[in-house]
Amino acid sequence: MTGCLRRWFLFIIFSLIQGGVVFATDLPQVMILPDKGFYRPGESVQITVRSSVGTSVEARVLYLTAELAALRAPLNGGEAVLRWQPPPQAPRGYGLSVTVYDAAGTPVAGQTSAFDVLDRWIDAPRYGFLSDFSPSRQTDTAMIEWMLQHHINGVQFYDWQYRWEDLLPETDRFEDGLGRPQSMTTIRRLIDVLHAHGIAAMPYTAIYGASTAFYRQHPAWGLFDARGKVYDFGENSFLAILNPAPGSPWNEHLLGEFADVLQNTAFDGIHIDQYGSPKNGYDSDGNYVDLAGVMPQFINQTAALVEDQRGAEGVVLFNCVGNWPIDTAARSQQDAAYIEVWAPHDSYLDLSRIVTNAETLGGGKPVIIPAYIPPAQVINWQLANSVILASGGTHLETGEPESMLADPYFPKFGIIAPEWQPGFRRYYDFQVRYENVLSTTTRAGSSEQQQSLELENIRTRGITAQGRVVPVVRSGEGFDTFSLINFVGVDQTNWNVPATHAPTPFHDLAVRLAVTRPVAQVWFASPDSETTMNPTLIDYTLQAGLLQFTLPVLNYWTMIVVEYADGNSFSSAASQ
Repeated sequence: MTGCLRRWFLFIIFSLIQGGVVFATDLPQVMILPDKGFYRPGESVQITVRSSVGTSVEARVLYLTAELAALRAPLNGGEAVLRWQPPPQAPRGYGLSVTVYDAAGTPVAGQTSAFDVLDRWIDAPRYGFLSDFSPSRQTDTAMIEWMLQHHINGVQFYDWQYRWEDLLPETDRFEDGLGRPQSMTTIRRLIDVLHAHGIAAMPYTAIYGASTAFYRQHPAWGLFDARGKVYDFGENSFLAILNPAPGSPWNEHLLGEFADVLQNTAFDGIHIDQYGSPKNGYDSDGNYVDLAGVMPQFINQTAALVEDQRGAEGVVLFNCVGNWPIDTAARSQQDAAYIEVWAPHDSYLDLSRIVTNAETLGGGKPVIIPAYIPPAQVINWQLANSVILASGGTHLETGEPESMLADPYFPKFGIIAPEWQPGFRRYYDFQVRYENVLSTTTRAGSSEQQQSLELENIRTRGITAQGRVVPVVRSGEGFDTFSLINFVGVDQTNWNVPATHAPTPFHDLAVRLAVTRPVAQVWFASPDSETTMNPTLIDYTLQAGLLQFTLPVLNYWTMIVVEYADGNSFSSAASQ
C-alpha cells in the first residue's frame, strides 16, 4: 500500500470512529494531559490519558497529515501513560488521536489532543495568567492540569507585587496596593509548579504607575500635563503617572526594582504594562516627553537587564494598549507583540489586521492578543479565537482553572460553563497541532490570494464581515493555508458586542481557488467538533490554474491547506 493510499485508509478509519460512538457527546469524558506545556528538542514526551471506561488506549501521533507513531498502553485505575521521542526539529506541532478500547477490543471513547517542540516557549506562546496569590490558595493541581490540558507555556502573574513602585515585600504575607492578601510563599510555590512542567512565569509590572503616596514623596518624578498637573489613573486617582524616560529618576528606580525581582525570585523575565494614556507629557523641568519614543527605549533597557540576569531564556513583553504604540514598540527588543485591544478596534476583522500588522512590523515575532470577552458570550469568543488563531496570533484568555478573562483587571475573570469547556479546549489543541501551517513557519498571505478564493453562492469579499465568509490566508514554503471564517447569519460582527445568532452552518461547499503552482494534495481540519480535528484529504480537480473541490463542512472555522508539488511535502519532512 503506498503512503498516500495508507493515509487515505487511516483518515477513513478515523472518520468512521470519530463520526460514530467513539466521540459521541454523551460518552464518558477522556482527559489527555501532556506533562509539559511544550517540549524542547531532545526531550521525550509523556502523555497521561484518563478514562472512566475501557481497559486500554491507543494514540496515533500525527505531524499534519503524516502519521508518525502508534502508541499503546493499558488503563490501570482509569489511567494510562504514553511515551514518545519526537524528532528534534523545532518549531513543530503534533496531533494526538486517542481511542479507548474495552477488553473485547471495541472502541468505547476517544479524544484528540496535541503537543509541540520549541526552542523557546515564546516561539509559539500560549500565554496564560494567574491572579490569586493568597496564603490560603490550595488549587495547584487543578491549576496545572487545566494549563497542561490547554498547552499553556507562559504565565503572567497579574498584580502579584507589593506595590507598583516597590515590587518585593519585606515580609512573606502582605496586602497589595488594592488591599488583597498575598503571600510570597504562594508566589514562589506557583513559580516552582509551573517550572516543573516547563511553563515560564512572568511578573506583571507597570512602566509608569506608582501609588500617590510614593509620588508625594517624589513630586519631581511625575509626568505632567500642559498645565503642570501630574497625570493620574484609576478610581479616586489611586495611581500617579511618573516619567519613564531614560535617565530620569523613575526610570532608574524601576529598572532597579526589576533587577531586585530577577535576583531574588525565579521569574523568567519581565512583563511591562501601560494604560494607553497619556501618550505624552512634560517632565518637572517642562521638557516634552513623547512616550511613543520613550517606551521602546525602556523596553530595550529592560531587555538588556533580563538578558544579563536570565541569558537567552529571558523574555520581555510590553503591552501596546489599544494597539499603541505598535509602530515603535514592534521594532524594539521585546520578544513578542502583546496588544490589548480596545475601541476603535471593535470588529473581528480588526483583530486580524492587528495581528498581521504587528507581525509585519516586528519582523515575524509572535503576536499575543488580550481581548476580554465574558465566557457567556459563546458566539463571540468562538469567532474571536477563530479569527486570531487563523491570522497567526494567539489569544490570552485563560490560566486559572476553568477561567476566561472578562475584564482588564484579571481577578475579575469569568468561569466557562462545563458544556463549553470541550469546545474551548479544542482551540488550544488546534493551534498547537497546526502551528506549522498557521503561525510559526508562515506569513500573512496577500490580498490577491484572499480574493482568489470563491464559494458557490456565498459572498467572500467585502469591507466588513457581515453576511459573508471571510478567507484568512497564511503562506509557507510549499503550501498555502486558507481559513474560512463564517459570519453568515451572525447578527453582530463587533467582537465586544454580544452576538445572539451563531453562524449558519454549510455542507458540501463548492470551492474554486486560483493557483499558480502544481498541487500535491488538499486537506482540511476544523476545531468546531471532535470529528474534524484530524486532517482529512479532499478530492480535487486542477485545470488551467483553477483548483476546484468540495468542502464537506463549514461552521465557525474550517482550515484548508493546499500543498504544492514543487515544495517539500509534510510527509517527507516528518520523517527527517
